[in-house]
Amino acid sequence: MTATTEVVTVPKENALQVFSAEQGLDPYLAKIRAEIESFVPDVSTAKGRKEIASIAYKVAQSKTALDNVGKDLVAELKEVPKKIDAERKRMRDLLDSWKDEVRAPLTAWEAEEAARVARHQGNIDMMKLRLECRDLDVAELKENIACLEGIGVGPEWEEFEVEAVRTKEKALAALRESLVHREKHEAELAAIAKFQAEQAEREAQAERERIAKEAAERATREAEQRAQAERDAAAKREADLIEQAAQQKRDAEAAAEQARLNAELAEQRRIAAEKQAELDRIDAEKRQAEAVERAAQAERQRQADEAARIEAEAKAREADRAHKGAILKAAKEAIQKAGVTEEQAKAIVKMIAAGTVPAVSIKY
Repeated sequence: MTATTEVVTVPKENALQVFSAEQGLDPYLAKIRAEIESFVPDVSTAKGRKEIASIAYKVAQSKTALDNVGKDLVAELKEVPKKIDAERKRMRDLLDSWKDEVRAPLTAWEAEEAARVARHQGNIDMMKLRLECRDLDVAELKENIACLEGIGVGPEWEEFEVEAVRTKEKALAALRESLVHREKHEAELAAIAKFQAEQAEREAQAERERIAKEAAERATREAEQRAQAERDAAAKREADLIEQAAQQKRDAEAAAEQARLNAELAEQRRIAAEKQAELDRIDAEKRQAEAVERAAQAERQRQADEAARIEAEAKAREADRAHKGAILKAAKEAIQKAGVTEEQAKAIVKMIAAGTVPAVSIKY
C-alpha cells in the first residue's frame, strides 16, 4: 500500500463535542491505526524506506494537529470564566454604587450624629480628666479650677447636659479639696525649708568662726616658731663670730711670743759669736727683718679680723631689726583680722612696742 499525505484532524466546529465525549477521539485514532496496519513496510528499496518515513511523519503530524485542536479549544474555554468574572465584578460594582447612592442621606446623618455625640462625650471626658490632676502644685490646681469654671454648661449640651453638670461639679469639688490640702502642705514645706535654711546658716557661721579661730592660732604658732628659729640662727652666728675672734687673738699672741723668743735667741747667738760678728750681724738683721715682717703681717691680720667682727656685728643688728620688723608686721596683720584698718593696726602696734599700753607687750 502506498502511504498518503493526508493528516488526520478534528473539524473546529465539532471539537467541543468530540473532546468532551467519552473516548471521542477513538474514531480518528482508529483511522490512523487502520492506515498503519494496511501499510506494508519495505526497507529493501529506497522507495520503501521513504514510504516508511512518510507514514511515520504523517502520524506525528496527526498527533500535532489533534493536540492543537484540543489546545485551542481549552484556550477558548479559559476565556469564558474570565468574561463571566468580569461581568460579575461590573455587576457588583454597579449595585454597590447604587446601594451607596440610596443610603447616602442616612450615612451622612449617622456621621453627623456620631460626631455630635463624640463632641459632647469628648468635652465630658476632658472634664473627667481634671480628676487626674489632683496631685499637681497649687498654681497648676488653680489653673485647672479656672479652666473648669470657664466651661459653660447649658441647653447646647442637649441630652448630655445633666451628665456635664454632674461631671463639672464633681471635678471642681475634687480639685478645690486638693487645692486646700496642697496649700496647707506647701505652707508646711516652706516652713520646714525656712527652718532648715536658718539652721544651715547657723551651723555655717559656727564653722566659719571655728576656722577663723584655728587660722589665727595657727598663724600665731607659726610666727612664734619663725621668730624662735631666727633667734636661734642669730645666736649661732654670734657664737661663731666670737669663737673666730678668740681664735684670731690666740694666733696673734702666739705669733708675738714667737717673735720675742726669736729676738732673744738672736741676741744670745750674737753674743756667743762675736768672732763672726759681721756674719752674725747680717744674719741677725735678716732674721730681724723677717720677724718685723711677720709682726706686720700679724697686725694686718688682726686689723682684718677686727673689720670682719665689726661687719658681722652690723649684720647681726640688721637681722635683729628685720626680725623685730617681721614680728611687728605679723602683730599688725593679726590685729587687722579684728576688723580695723591697716593704719589703725599700725598705730596700735607702735603703741604696744613703745610701752604706752598698760600690761601689754610684744615678745621678740
